[in-house]
Amino acid sequence: MLHFKHGIGWKACYDDERNLYTAKTSWRGDFDLYEINAEIYNQLGNPDVDADILIHSGRHLYYSQDNPIGPPTDMVIDENYATLCPWADIQKSGNVMSSELTDIAVDLFENNETRAQRKKQGKSGKKEKQ
Repeated sequence: MLHFKHGIGWKACYDDERNLYTAKTSWRGDFDLYEINAEIYNQLGNPDVDADILIHSGRHLYYSQDNPIGPPTDMVIDENYATLCPWADIQKSGNVMSSELTDIAVDLFENNETRAQRKKQGKSGKKEKQ
């Protein structure tokens, strides 16, 4: 069963069958999906907590940007994003960033958990020896 919490610009889900916590944030054309943990989920909705900061501390799965700052772009950080967040109406611009550019963006801008999971999935940008 899916359990939800939501607020302005965010929505979080707990899937009790998979023991999985996920969330999305959206604001002015930016759309993000994250895997979060129980501690983050339990704090969401508390008036003393900034939900965006909490959610963005989770593992980044997907990013779509369609705002006046630049061309619409999607960045797939974890290819399983749709399976992890089947409840989310996923925003897509149609212009997917290459895996190589995504690797660079992840290395520069993402937290350690996101970088580690991407490397674990073989998306480190380096060719593996066969």
